[in-house]
Amino acid sequence: MVAKWKVVYTKQAQKDAKKIVAAGFKEKVSKLLRLLEINPFQNPPVYEKLMGDLNGAYSRRINIQHRLVYQVHSQEKTIKVIRMWTHYE
Repeated sequence: MVAKWKVVYTKQAQKDAKKIVAAGFKEKVSKLLRLLEINPFQNPPVYEKLMGDLNGAYSRRINIQHRLVYQVHSQEKTIKVIRMWTHYE
């Protein structure tokens, strides 16, 4: 399958990536990122539209505690990954 969307990462997401690898979630996160490249609105797995200071962003579960948080920029066909760790810290 050809990727239709470009995925970019914030500095925070790049830091989170190291934690993801160390915690053993690399496979799960890689799968979610590949899914986003093809269609950021694909269901399942379910995603949530976030409110508050992350209004306009979306979230998908990595596990019970951690989330992949991203924004969709439709005109540029870009996915901006904001976080890949808990948003409770």
